[in-house]
Amino acid sequence: MTAVLLQSVSLWRRTQEELSYDLKRTILHVLERRYRRPPRRRVLHNISLQIERGEKVGIIGPNGSGKSTLLKLICGILTPTKGHVYVSGRIAPLIELGAGFDADITVADNIVYYGVMLGFSKKEMQGRIDPILDFAELAEYRNEPLKTLSSGMVTRLGFAIATEQRPEILILDEVLSVGDESFKIKCMQRIQDFWDHSSTIIVVSHDMTFIAAQCSRAVWLEHGEIVYAGPASQVTQLYLESVYGDQTTPLGNSHSLSSDAEVLGTSG
Repeated sequence: MTAVLLQSVSLWRRTQEELSYDLKRTILHVLERRYRRPPRRRVLHNISLQIERGEKVGIIGPNGSGKSTLLKLICGILTPTKGHVYVSGRIAPLIELGAGFDADITVADNIVYYGVMLGFSKKEMQGRIDPILDFAELAEYRNEPLKTLSSGMVTRLGFAIATEQRPEILILDEVLSVGDESFKIKCMQRIQDFWDHSSTIIVVSHDMTFIAAQCSRAVWLEHGEIVYAGPASQVTQLYLESVYGDQTTPLGNSHSLSSDAEVLGTSG
């Protein structure tokens, strides 16, 4: 069963030049015959992608290739200029955690507010306030305005809300950096639990070894277009070869080591 489907999706974004245009300047340029349409930048072009329920898919490519933008389209944060995006299932978007919180209302009220934005009911979220605060280690701040929290605490809260219930579709953008080391371990344990079950997972990462080992399929983006999509180990190897040329790639090294190495204790 299909969880995510993108059909011939393209996205153009306004440049700073277009954003800075105002009506008065436009009229003046038209009268002086100096008007030209301000440019737009193509971010994604003709993306067609189908992800089945339960698949683990990695999105790879250089910075600026459109990876995070693709995730935002799937989450509904952005709307495509052309094409269609279909999603079947509740999404937990671990993208820009905490974006959309209201700094002036209490932490508890933000949990309800943020959860409703993610598609949960108000009653459902009210019943989840305590476990979310416990996981985020913020119980003592329950009735404090959100603005009293540090940015790290806000990120922890966003993660706890988004992952309180096992999502049907989990969206991960880059490696998580949520709080201190002990809290990161808690986060990764929760994500691993999702990974081991039937959740559909779409992850953006520059860690090719992770993508090759944990994902069944990978999609390589370059300049907003799909260069290659297929088995994760194959796509990551092709991508690294394009980066390193004939040199031995890091992924190649890890594979050759894993075939011959034996895991020993800390004594060596």
